[in-house]
Amino acid sequence: MHDSDSLARGVAPASAGTLHARSVGGGIQVVPRAGRTVRFGRGEEPDVDLCVGEDDLRVSRRHGELRYDDRRWWLRNTGQQLVRLPRGRLMHTSTDPVPLAEGYTPLFVKGSGHREHLVELYVTGPDQQRLVPRRRADTLPPKRWPLDDDERLLLVVLGQRYLRYEEAPRPLSYRQAAEELNYLSVGASWSERRIEYRVGVVRQRLNDGGFPQALFQGVDSGGPCDDNLIHNLLKGLVESTTLVPPDLRLIDDDPEDLAF
Repeated sequence: MHDSDSLARGVAPASAGTLHARSVGGGIQVVPRAGRTVRFGRGEEPDVDLCVGEDDLRVSRRHGELRYDDRRWWLRNTGQQLVRLPRGRLMHTSTDPVPLAEGYTPLFVKGSGHREHLVELYVTGPDQQRLVPRRRADTLPPKRWPLDDDERLLLVVLGQRYLRYEEAPRPLSYRQAAEELNYLSVGASWSERRIEYRVGVVRQRLNDGGFPQALFQGVDSGGPCDDNLIHNLLKGLVESTTLVPPDLRLIDDDPEDLAF
């Protein structure tokens, strides 16, 4: 709907700590003051300051609030439905208030059926008062991770459901991957153990390079790799466009053209 720059540019210059909030129903700008509370939901003024999901009876009339204390804005869910934050974090009415970081934070209020209502939040920081439009600047590409040919083929096989953008995809098992790789790679000998080793090499290299998804359990970088960690690896590679749908040609073409 709006990126962080456009949300901040859509209001007048403001002091550090100023809260900008926007939904389909409108937008507000609130200066920081100890004890100041901003409420959002389906209701009307003066019950709420920002209207969200005005036609959706699953959204509470007072669904959430933002309160300024200890020099920060704190988000609390006061509605019957969950609130979703970035990285899949969920908030219930029993969840402790969450502090907002400076800059842009989107949150989603769960509504009827598959509906989710977006609320865009932006907290002005000390260095974010003079945002400069950069409409003509070159676009920064996503960070793509280096893979050799064998690694790319292996990860495309494991992650083909992700590359087809299936709903709730999961990786192939190592056994399934070994069977498909031995069919695709003429003269190669792929085993579950070899796959585990090659995936481990990729995990370690990407983890050392600052990969955004968790690739190891806790602080133990030598632990086993379960299905959820493979999911994180494949999800991160697809989201970064390191792996893209055209890579599926590696498993769709004539096997004799794919020998490495």
